[in-house]
Amino acid sequence: MKESRIKNSVIRLVKGDITKQSTDAIVNAANTRLDPGGGVAGAVHRAAGPNLWEECKTLHGCDTNEAKITKGYNLKTKFVIHTVGPVYSGSKNDETNLASCYQNSLDLAFNHKFQSSLFPAISAGAFGYPLKDAACISLETVISFLQKKDISILVQFVLYDTYTLAVFEQVFVEKIS
Repeated sequence: MKESRIKNSVIRLVKGDITKQSTDAIVNAANTRLDPGGGVAGAVHRAAGPNLWEECKTLHGCDTNEAKITKGYNLKTKFVIHTVGPVYSGSKNDETNLASCYQNSLDLAFNHKFQSSLFPAISAGAFGYPLKDAACISLETVISFLQKKDISILVQFVLYDTYTLAVFEQVFVEKIS
């Protein structure tokens, strides 16, 4: 586990299953329909139960880089922030859209006065974003957000496997140093 304080907030990296965490909000790496799908979105929907999908239907989807919020239902979290990362294409827009996912999710957490918000590695799975690039963009965005805001929040990256955690830790050390 790696951790660093930025002003009154903490960034932490851990290996684990985001659906089993107790927190104010987890971020779901969603698809544009906000349906169960696969990967993180599928796991979140399975763990939350069918009421999550019923609420998601009322949101009428979510565009790439947007963020929308629902209740957590059967999860240990109170809320789920759904954001749609870019499908990696190699264009400059990919970086902007991925950074916006984190920014918009953090804005929701800030506006709801959450004490903790947990992120997966958005777009770094089925959406094909190169892991090290995704880690750089996500950590830069979160660090910048926390440096600019007067906020006290735990922002935790809950990474599913040892390799993903190791890549995030390497980038984290570079960004914090």
